[in-house]
Amino acid sequence: MSEHEVQREVTELQAKSATAARIFDLRRIIGGLFVLYGIIVTIAGINPSDSSLDKSEGVNINLWTGLGMLALGIFFLIWQKLKPAAPPQVDEKTDGA
Repeated sequence: MSEHEVQREVTELQAKSATAARIFDLRRIIGGLFVLYGIIVTIAGINPSDSSLDKSEGVNINLWTGLGMLALGIFFLIWQKLKPAAPPQVDEKTDGA
């Protein structure tokens, strides 16, 4: 294998590694889960039952918690979009031979 082919393969592997780092960024996973659960809890809080309002002393806790979860999830997704994860650095060691 020539040095040019090796360099090309290294470049391809670095590109794949950078893509994997972006896909598995924890901010995306956490943000997505918070948005998903926030939507579910907000929908549950839109039409609260009288018993749930009595339990929470008149505060629609599902609505407020759902909106807070949505805000936090959106924050994580915006943060991930504005400052993407840096690809891992590869230390190139020179061979003494």
